[in-house]
Amino acid sequence: MAGDGRKVSYVSRAMVAGGSWAVAGGFAAWAAARIAAADRVQRTEGPVVPFISFTPQVAKAAPWAALGLQLAGQRRPAATTAAAAAALRLVVRSRAMFRMQPGASGPMLRVLTFNMFFGRGDAEVLVARVRQLSPDVLFLQELTADAVTRLKQAGLEELLPHNQVELRGGPRGSGIYSRFPLGEGVAVPPAHAAQPTALLEVPGGHQVELICVHSATPASEHGGAAARWRADLAALPAPDGRPRIMAGDFNATLDHAAFRGVLGRGYADSGQQAAGGLTPTWGMPPGKRAVLTLDHVLVDRGCAVLAYSVHTIPGSDHRAVFAELQLPELGAES
Repeated sequence: MAGDGRKVSYVSRAMVAGGSWAVAGGFAAWAAARIAAADRVQRTEGPVVPFISFTPQVAKAAPWAALGLQLAGQRRPAATTAAAAAALRLVVRSRAMFRMQPGASGPMLRVLTFNMFFGRGDAEVLVARVRQLSPDVLFLQELTADAVTRLKQAGLEELLPHNQVELRGGPRGSGIYSRFPLGEGVAVPPAHAAQPTALLEVPGGHQVELICVHSATPASEHGGAAARWRADLAALPAPDGRPRIMAGDFNATLDHAAFRGVLGRGYADSGQQAAGGLTPTWGMPPGKRAVLTLDHVLVDRGCAVLAYSVHTIPGSDHRAVFAELQLPELGAES
């Protein structure tokens, strides 16, 4: 009987040790995948790209897992998990820290972007938010003909009378609404959804290029979703001399190598610049807590980010993102 007891005890300890190493290995593998940008590997991008989006949540859980393993007497798994936690913290911590801004001294420009979720976003609340925040430019994704009508009835065109709208039927329409006149924008390659562009004429002689972005989702039951998403992001153009704002639903976070590649072409993420890079903007179903930061306002690096905030609009699974920017002086454009 004593021998049976020792055998059971040995098996129990082995199971605890195995489970502890499984936990530690999971956190270590996640940290290694994020640091090595494993989502760039096309053969495995299908599952990796959606999962890597949750790196901030994993980074938050890792220290608690390390503490739990330490209290359970699993020192080596605890040490491994603690090392993974430290690495993940380094990856995400800068998103909650204010960054040095360029010395821009041109006019201020306020922008708001919002994905209307198949046109179902509450038009009255959105227009009320436009009145409150007073954006000069509004970028809209998943814009439908019915939503355009409801927004007009709510008074949007009285506040932002100039627009560039491209409807494709269903949720693939997008639009740019502006306080100031809009001219013809830069050409961009065809994408999953409409991505209208415009040249904004700001009083005082400034011109700002606008691109309303809506990249394909990388998570889909249909094959090739991640490849289409990667292609949409790769096709976004680099700044070409004028100040440029690209805003919308990128379906990407700062943990995606493809999105960091867009930033590497000469852009700054407004949320990351203003310590709001960890504020989530998307969650399912509509009305529930947001979990991922998929919506962004990108500016070329000559622009300063003065303010950044995220706002709930009923009826959509996305939150609206607001940024207040300062443009470079004329002649100092990047």
